[in-house]
Amino acid sequence: MTSKLEQLKQFTTVVADTGDFEAIARIKPVDATTNPSLLLKASAMHGYAELLNACVADCKGDVGLASDRFGVAVGQEILKVIPGRISTEVDARLSFDTEAMLKRAHRLVELYEKAGIGRERVLIKIASTWEGIRAAEKLEREGIQCNLTLLFSFAQAAACADAGVFLISPFVGRIYDWYKKANGNDYTGADDPGVQSVTRIYNYYKANDYKTVVMGASFRNLNQIEQLAGCDRLTVSPELLEKLAADEGKLERKLAPGQAGEARLSLNEAQFRWLSNEDAMATEKLAEGIRQFARDQEKLEALLQAKL
Repeated sequence: MTSKLEQLKQFTTVVADTGDFEAIARIKPVDATTNPSLLLKASAMHGYAELLNACVADCKGDVGLASDRFGVAVGQEILKVIPGRISTEVDARLSFDTEAMLKRAHRLVELYEKAGIGRERVLIKIASTWEGIRAAEKLEREGIQCNLTLLFSFAQAAACADAGVFLISPFVGRIYDWYKKANGNDYTGADDPGVQSVTRIYNYYKANDYKTVVMGASFRNLNQIEQLAGCDRLTVSPELLEKLAADEGKLERKLAPGQAGEARLSLNEAQFRWLSNEDAMATEKLAEGIRQFARDQEKLEALLQAKL
């Protein structure tokens, strides 16, 4: 019997959620994703010291540029061991400023291109705020494809699809965390609210022929991954990927095109903000996620500042 990881790869593109290129080389995913928290963790790993030092050279004290250069340098290393694409995130502190996100996204793409890596191998990660979705809409028109992250609600997913975003990352585990804390229930299987959210979005996209890719993210356990087998993509930590690789049980496909989905929903800004306001979980987790990434971005910048 082949492992559950190999079975999963038959109908879902597997993505590694890490900045550790040694782990990626072992697991052999198609794509990889990073974020400020993962970059901060990577900065302490063996083998990254030289990258950190190189990233501060010629920055003229611009710690933001040094941080972007580090993110791109980590992306370059990861691209050496995967055949697909790397997702690199725009500074979370810009999540409510469309023009600032556009400027930072352009710089990330330019840094990759200067390193000889074309935009076809890069996804720009942006928080799924209204402003972030508008920035992604413009970038997509320029041929810069995006990964909309920190996505917790159906309204966010509908707006992303309507904007022609290439890929979304609904956060399964963080949705589960909120409902578990709020209701005191340890959800499993198809009853998991995070699993239900991604299933609903997947069926909606397929039923309405949206091309936006659904990539489930932020997993807490193997069961959540197994319940979403068949999703377009799943981005998973090395620890959970290695557990899947060690499990030779039968893996059943759960998601596939052809299921019933809701009618198309086209939201203006006021409607988007109202639906977001009505969803306590999504409102709280989006704000929390942006704050967490911002704090880790600041910690990374402090490390780089010390080297400037």
